[in-house]
This record gives sequence, structure tokens and C-alpha cells, in this order.
Amino acid sequence: MAERLTSLAAVLAPDTRLLVLGSMPGAASLAAQQYYAHPRNAFWPIMGQLFGFAADLPYPERLTQLRARGIGLWDVLQSCERQGSLDSTIRAEQPNDFASLLQQQPGIRALAFNGAKAAQSFRKMVLPSLQTQPIPILLNLPSTSPAHASVSRTDKLAAWAEVLTHLD
Repeated sequence: MAERLTSLAAVLAPDTRLLVLGSMPGAASLAAQQYYAHPRNAFWPIMGQLFGFAADLPYPERLTQLRARGIGLWDVLQSCERQGSLDSTIRAEQPNDFASLLQQQPGIRALAFNGAKAAQSFRKMVLPSLQTQPIPILLNLPSTSPAHASVSRTDKLAAWAEVLTHLD
């Protein structure tokens, strides 16, 4: 039977303008209690290239680098059942409370989905509940997961560069 998993806490700064959303952290990230902890996940190398910091900085320093640029991290799902780390095995999804988050963080202008599952779950389970408040720009980006190997890191980097236009 699949295990019930709970996502990590949101990483935010008072001036967060762009929120990167995964679906649910993988097993390595949950075990480490760190976003994008799998050593082959391209997230930190891509962020490092885009923003000029070393991808192998200690985790708290990487978070500081993102926060300083107005970038937050969170997941669409607050909890789910899943065996392993693949998004395709996610069941019994419960979304995070985006209505409250967006009220508390009115500077968020864009939501960047790290992969198709995050975008799909958000549009299905969260977007209908946000109709009474402004909706940030929604950016569909390729997953940085090593499971999404059909897109090269170079192509992922090029796609993720779009986040730069939403931070000015």
C-alpha cells in the first residue's frame, strides 16, 4: 500500500514575487527535508546558472540566494499517497491552501510549475477555489526531475530562463 506523505513547509520571503511549485517532494527530498535534494535533480544547477551562485552551496545558503531574488518554493500538494518518487503514482491528493498563501503574500506575481503534474494538480484542485482573488501568471516549465530525461538540461535551462522576466 502507498504511504501517506506530507509536503515540506513553504520557503518564502516577505517580497516573494515568483513561487516555484512542485507536485510533492520525492523520497530523497522528504528524507533530507530539503527541496530538490536528489543529486541528479537539475533544479539547483539551473537556479545557480540563472542567478549566479554555486549549486553545491549548503542548502540554507541556496535558499537565501533564492529568497534574495524574490523566489519562493512550495508544492501544490499538502499531502498524498505515493509509492516511490514518481508523480505518476500519486493518489489521494490534498492541495495546499493557496487562497490563504496568496492573501498573505500579495506580491506573488507568477507561479512556476516544476513539471506537468504540478500544473495539472493546481489547475484541477486549486484554481477553481481562487476565483474571488487575483490569479498570478501561471508558467508551465519542464520538470527538473531526473525522471524527466526526455528534455536535456540545456533545454530545461532555456525554458526556466523565463522566470527571469517575472522578477523585475
